[in-house]
Amino acid sequence: MLSGTGRPGSGHRLPRPHGRPVRLLLTAFVLFTTALGLGPLGAPPATAAANLVQNPGLEILDGPSRFPQCFEKSGWGDNDYTFTVTDDAHSGSRAVRVELTRRADGDRKTMMLENSCAPRVTPGRQYDLSFWYRSTTPDVALTVFRHDAELGWVYWTDLKTLAPSAGWSRTEVRTPVIPPGTDQITWGGALYGVGTLTTDDYAMVDATVPAEPDPCRTGGTGPECKGRWTVQTLRAPVRAIHSVLLHTGKVLLIAGSGNDLDMFEAGTFKTALYDPATGDYTDIPTPEDFFCAGHVQLPDGRVLVVGGNKDYAEPDGSVGYRGLRSSYVFDPGRNKYVKVNDMLAGHWYPSATAMGNGDVVSLGGLGEDSAGTVVNEHFSYARNEWLPMGEAKQAWAFWGLYPSMILLQDGRLFYTGSHVFGNGLPGTGASVYDYGAGTVAEVPGLRKKDERDQSMSVLLPPAQDQKVLTMGGGNHTVAPDAHRLVDLIDMKADSPRYVPGPDLPQGHYADGSPQTGDEGKVYVSAVILPDGKVLETGGALHTYREDPVFEASLYDPATNAFEPGLATDPVPRTYHSSSTLLPDGRVLSVGDNPGDGSFDQRVSVYEPPYLFKGDRPRITSVADTTWAYGSSQRITVDKPVVKASLIRPAAVTHSSDPNQRYVDLPMTVDGTTVDLSLTSNPNLAPPGWYMLSVVDAGGVPSVSRWVRIGPEGQVAAARVQAFAEELTGSAASTGADAHRNHRGVTMPEGYDGCDHSYGTISQCVPWTFPEMPRAERCDWLAEKGYGRMEVHGRDRHRLDRDEDGVACDSGDFTGKRPRPGAGKHHHHH
Repeated sequence: MLSGTGRPGSGHRLPRPHGRPVRLLLTAFVLFTTALGLGPLGAPPATAAANLVQNPGLEILDGPSRFPQCFEKSGWGDNDYTFTVTDDAHSGSRAVRVELTRRADGDRKTMMLENSCAPRVTPGRQYDLSFWYRSTTPDVALTVFRHDAELGWVYWTDLKTLAPSAGWSRTEVRTPVIPPGTDQITWGGALYGVGTLTTDDYAMVDATVPAEPDPCRTGGTGPECKGRWTVQTLRAPVRAIHSVLLHTGKVLLIAGSGNDLDMFEAGTFKTALYDPATGDYTDIPTPEDFFCAGHVQLPDGRVLVVGGNKDYAEPDGSVGYRGLRSSYVFDPGRNKYVKVNDMLAGHWYPSATAMGNGDVVSLGGLGEDSAGTVVNEHFSYARNEWLPMGEAKQAWAFWGLYPSMILLQDGRLFYTGSHVFGNGLPGTGASVYDYGAGTVAEVPGLRKKDERDQSMSVLLPPAQDQKVLTMGGGNHTVAPDAHRLVDLIDMKADSPRYVPGPDLPQGHYADGSPQTGDEGKVYVSAVILPDGKVLETGGALHTYREDPVFEASLYDPATNAFEPGLATDPVPRTYHSSSTLLPDGRVLSVGDNPGDGSFDQRVSVYEPPYLFKGDRPRITSVADTTWAYGSSQRITVDKPVVKASLIRPAAVTHSSDPNQRYVDLPMTVDGTTVDLSLTSNPNLAPPGWYMLSVVDAGGVPSVSRWVRIGPEGQVAAARVQAFAEELTGSAASTGADAHRNHRGVTMPEGYDGCDHSYGTISQCVPWTFPEMPRAERCDWLAEKGYGRMEVHGRDRHRLDRDEDGVACDSGDFTGKRPRPGAGKHHHHH
């Protein structure tokens, strides 16, 4: 028989036989099960109520091993343990006791054998798993593995943390939807702390309610298939660059100066608080220019605002944008910004990632000197302050602008390759950063890594799967057509690497012409929905804020496919646009800042198809709105539901929200009473407020209820599956010398303010000119040292008056101004 062996990274797997192809092994596997009369793998159970576990009461022993037939002693790691077949049973005469007397890492568990004994499953269905147990320790998790048609046996997920129980106690939990390509699962209680666990009477039944046929697959075109967009009659009173959903249900729309130099010079900085329930806006006094700041929710629901804009770039590009050192917290209880201590450096376009202990790590952006910031910032939630130099851990590495930094289940940060402006980072363009150890390990496979400017990356539902999708993007510096590429990565794999996913669906342009060839989108928005799918919407063909693309689709992580052809937002959504999930399941879209400096302040709301598919389930009660890690939480509902989740509220700007995540809540169902299991790992669900929703068998979600994860002072002892072990990180520079040598990093060209339709990469023709006749612009540029420049794209500034393909050459001047420096190239630093 083929039994699993332990290893860090899955806890349990099917070993690859030496010198034998996997295909032959699987063929033998199928023949073996067929010979036993068990039918082909993946065959549906005969009846919905049948117990799919063989030898569920552990009564039949295997002759040679004297262990219960169809079960095995499993586990991994450095620990001392014993397995005992005992007569201390819940029913019958046998149960299995596992005891750990010493544990450095890993676990031990009784599980079904990974052969014909493993219960068969059908993709798309869900199953209720249960057993009876006694335990002396809280360090027990119900763990599931699945057999994948391509990958073989792989770790799937932890469904529940089990409370200690001196007497016999029954635990039951519902699996997520079985992924495609999965034909069997195996599962059991994993003991990962010193103590004992005794189990008996295993059961597994199909819990799936057959769904009605889907009319949208047979030509349906109504809102139940396409959804519906509505443009609000009242326009936003601010140029919303940033959208942050608060746990009050209101949306903080931050503009600062709103990419308007006149507003900046007047000291006019704006924020509005939008109430989706009433459509009302409240003006929020804004102390500094939060244009292009970072932001993230803190565990108590306040919003940390990181840096912002200290000064705009000079029109000739001699000085770039400069980042603010100051930082504020927005308090929803008082509708007020409150200053906290300054950061170590200035930051314009920084990322901000919530960590498992409630702290925030902020990376990247431009400093006070307009050069790339290499200083890491660490906000201590307990101390309510940015840590001083010496406490904030440094790698002295430059992470670019708005680098997408997603927290992984082991506490490391995954730089996905999504960023803003210009080329990506050197190397493969994606990496894993161990903030605590100061090591960086490159991750391969991301395609067109230097064309991921304002692509968007999403930690796919559920967060427990640790899969990340990166979609679309362009390059602000050279401005090719945006592409359609979608790349996926499984961060639980031993050696994670991006692999190609399905291309983005294509839409149409403002004139109705369709996208063709490889044309895709930059400025794309991606929003996780409560049914576990991802809405992608908005975008443009070029980073010059032109050629908006009207297209929207749903990506389904379960099938790795897009559902194209949704209704599209009537408002262009290009530069400085964002989309945000609302607690009622709708999506709010704001912003559009094309190259002429205008800003579309219309607000659109999208109702996804699930809002047109019948009555919504309702959460009628929540026993407690403050949830501890590893706990079980009881809710009641008004109709049968098949899944539940927590979604972290959005804090999005520039196609970037690295904290967006959907956490699966395995269910124990008793009629309309549902017990939900929250993960014990705070890296999967960093502390804070989340939207709790349930979904019925038709895919219709409830309105969300707000719950707070991790009460004051509680930081869970995380149970972490080791993974990505073959990624070897190289240590970053340390010490004072490194700091002196990395005061600034020269940025790729392409800050806001540069139009790269003209000349070389190092030339920066401003987006807007001083007031003057259009014909005199070349004269003005010549005074600033600009010379002849080839025209690469649209001549929006009419600098090529004689239309010979070269701007500001002899035929393009009026002669009204002297031309000092003609023929020289002006470099943007």
